[in-house]
Amino acid sequence: MIAQDPIRHCLLAARVERGSAGFRKSYSDLLGYFDDGKLKSALLCGANVVPVNTSLIARQEFASVLSRSGRRSSSIVGPASEVLDLWSRLSPTWGSARDVRENQPVLAMHGPSLISFDDEVRYSKLGDLDELVPACVAMFTEEVGVSPNSGGGASAYRNRVSELVSARRSFVRYLNNELVFKAEVGTVGAEVAQVQGVWVKPEYRGQGISAPAMAAVVKYVLADIAPVVSLYVNSFNAPALATYKKVGFEQVDTFATVLF
Repeated sequence: MIAQDPIRHCLLAARVERGSAGFRKSYSDLLGYFDDGKLKSALLCGANVVPVNTSLIARQEFASVLSRSGRRSSSIVGPASEVLDLWSRLSPTWGSARDVRENQPVLAMHGPSLISFDDEVRYSKLGDLDELVPACVAMFTEEVGVSPNSGGGASAYRNRVSELVSARRSFVRYLNNELVFKAEVGTVGAEVAQVQGVWVKPEYRGQGISAPAMAAVVKYVLADIAPVVSLYVNSFNAPALATYKKVGFEQVDTFATVLF
């Protein structure tokens, strides 16, 4: 299933490639739907519920299981048609969503950008954390609508950012000792790197920082991490879509996200 569409299924690929370390022992993180003994569809059930190659009947069966177990995830994310149909089956038992984003273009690049890249963009260092973590919190809050620090999550979130820095999955750009751009690679699987958390400090937006900085991120990722760079973005985020088009990203899919 993963090989049929690595960009669509890179999150599951990342978990599978980690082996048993990618899954929890407390309850099933991965559900499968089998037909005649063959795996046809899957559902990743971690912090995010992610449908993988799900058919109508598979979604019916998955929804039945999830309705009985109750909601344990903070979102449903993946191919738009699968996510929205699954949500329609879960909403009677899971209750209302905080937000439903029905149209999120999935973009990808297989080669370097044709525009000039910003050579001031670099890999983050642990010494950047005092500036980087607040930027990550700001971006997350702006994007998702709640702070990752809520409910006592500040320490865990800082640790997650630190892990990305240590793994060389985080990028920053400073201007006169001020952090003005950052981005991370959140997932790598099936030779696809999914970029997340792209952020420009609000007072520097509209000044031409984002496109050259993203071109630099693409350059680093292609050289050091994976041969394909992908990301997904809300359809209503016109400035971001314009930036990614300028860098050279092209739409290859459409995701949807249900946020709780």
